[in-house]
Amino acid sequence: MGYKVVVAGATGNVGREMLNILAERQFPVDEIAALASRRSMGTEISFGDKTLKAQDIETFDWAGWDIALFAIGSEATKIHAPKAAAAGCVVIDNSSLYRYDPDVPLIVPEVNADAIFGYAKKNIIANPNCSTAQMVVALKPLHDRARIKRVVVSTYQSVSGAGKEGIDELWDQTKGIYVPGQEREPKKFQKQIAFNVIPQIDVFMEDGQTKEEWKMVVETKKILDPKIKVTATCVRVPVFVGHSEAINIEFEEFLDEDEARDILREAPGVLVIDKREPGGYITPIECVGDYATYVSRIRQDQTLDNGINLWCVSDNLRKGAALNAVQIAEVLGNRCLKKG
Repeated sequence: MGYKVVVAGATGNVGREMLNILAERQFPVDEIAALASRRSMGTEISFGDKTLKAQDIETFDWAGWDIALFAIGSEATKIHAPKAAAAGCVVIDNSSLYRYDPDVPLIVPEVNADAIFGYAKKNIIANPNCSTAQMVVALKPLHDRARIKRVVVSTYQSVSGAGKEGIDELWDQTKGIYVPGQEREPKKFQKQIAFNVIPQIDVFMEDGQTKEEWKMVVETKKILDPKIKVTATCVRVPVFVGHSEAINIEFEEFLDEDEARDILREAPGVLVIDKREPGGYITPIECVGDYATYVSRIRQDQTLDNGINLWCVSDNLRKGAALNAVQIAEVLGNRCLKKG
């Protein structure tokens, strides 16, 4: 027997990816519903070899549905997630709304799958920020071996992390540079993103961090270990899909770079591509459409007694959002909602 599954936000980038991945991974679906806002009602969306029509989330009856994958943003989630949860449908939410709620588990299955049992408190599970998700997948096996004290991370985040508007703005501005009369002023981003980098993702906080940087700090502590110190600088770059991160790690114990490489080769969800030659590493364009979190450039930090540097790349629409949500659903089904 399978599950009755809802994808809320099915017409957006992440919602479509959720449907693709549910089909690709052959998640046991008996019935599926694609939900969207009223203005998108009737829009056709692919699910495997089927075509679904988007239903109006405002009038949807949640009774009898097992699992809902949400990709509708915090404001809409605030309205609809409690309704779904109250009807007995477990919500796996991609927004930031519930990530910091102590009664809602924040899960990356390769890292803290056992936290799944906490879902019953509110019938809601949170999906982490895209930049956090790929980082903790790489950190977890190293932390198990040598205990991480401190992480310094700089991110290079693609425009798809800002949704379709971000993708469109990069495309339009790039065309505008080459075609006279088609110049485009920034709307989605604070400054021109084409041929530029922007050291601001989300709003600024009182201490000078951006909200995106704060998320990485708080979420890493909740998912991996509250004792780990994290400092982040998050940067938007003119890449369509795929987030990259330069990560510096300080451990309590010495960890040799060769052992770190071997550990990561065996780690779930990680693929190591690390040859010390031109091109012997992964870039964002090569990770698009893949499930893995790629790790390259593993090397000793000569300025620390117990330090390692590495480069981490992943498809943010997949591992950073849709794939992680589907993986959570798989864990939920296997451990908590078994049928048949």
